[in-house]
Order: sequence, then C-alpha cells, then structure tokens
Amino acid sequence: MSAFISTAPIGYRPSSAALRFGRQTDVGGDSVLWLLKRNCSIAPRQLLAFYASFCGLSLAIAALFWLEGAVLVLPFAGIELLAVGAALLAYARHATDRETIRLQPGRLLVQRTNGARLEEVEFAPAWVRVEPRSGDRSLIELSGQGRRITVGRYVRPELRRQLAEELRWALRRWQARAASDDQS
Repeated sequence: MSAFISTAPIGYRPSSAALRFGRQTDVGGDSVLWLLKRNCSIAPRQLLAFYASFCGLSLAIAALFWLEGAVLVLPFAGIELLAVGAALLAYARHATDRETIRLQPGRLLVQRTNGARLEEVEFAPAWVRVEPRSGDRSLIELSGQGRRITVGRYVRPELRRQLAEELRWALRRWQARAASDDQS
C-alpha cells in the first residue's frame, strides 16, 4: 500500500482555523466534525416540484393531441413520464448521501449514508490508522481494532490526501490532549 506523501513543511500543524474539511463543534476544541456530502444541484423537494410541473405540461400537450385525433400520443407521454419519474426517483434517493466523521473525546464515529442504508463504525482514536486504499488519489481507509471503513467519496481525488492529513492531525492533537489530561 502506498502512503500519502505530505507536501507540508516538517513540523507543520494546521491550526483549528485552518481546517479545510472539518469544523470544531465545541468551544474547547475537543470535538471535530467532518461532513462530506454529495454535490447536488437540486434538492429532492425542488425535484418533486419540477417533476409535477413537467407532468402537467406534458399531459396537457398530450391531451390536446388526443383531442385532435392522435390517440397514441397520450399513452406514449404516460410511458415517458414514468421513465423520467423512475430516473428522478433514483437521483432523489441518493441526493442526501453523505459521510460524517465525528472526533469526540474517547471516540471517533464514522457514519456513511448511501440511499436508505446507514453504515456506522466507532473507533478508539488512539488506535485509528489513516491510510490510502491504493494510492494518493484513492479513497481513505480508516482502520483499527479489527474494523475498517473507507471515506472520501465526496471529496475530489486530488484533495483526498489533504483530508487524510487533516484527519491524522486531529487524531494526533486528540492524543496529545488526552496525554496531557492524564498527567494533570
């Protein structure tokens, strides 16, 4: 397995304000949330409104042709609307696909939603490995304690290395805070 090669200077540590993909969810900075979503140009509700108006217009035109004696236009318009509806349903089903990575004190929770299916894996942050699946532009594999999950589907391939570095940095920061809390 090839490793990600960092282009950052040695010792570089992004500040919490420099998180590109994640954001801190609490004041103390102990929790970080990465929400990686599919880039959708239209929401499912907007899609439904578009489809309803499309059906109304198509059926109105088909009804006019039917009144003029072209009786086969209406059944073919119905078949066309069913086919378009099936395609739009498949699109809408995956419009809310996402990957959520939540680093909290003592746990790293990864949730991956694909259609109606939800996959959830929880890790102890101290034991998580962040590696590419096959190369620098491949999906990122999080593994530890006999479990594994891949993330990064909704991040452009050329940015996945930066996401992996950000995850590693946050995990190291969490480990350093946990160690300093244990010494206190």
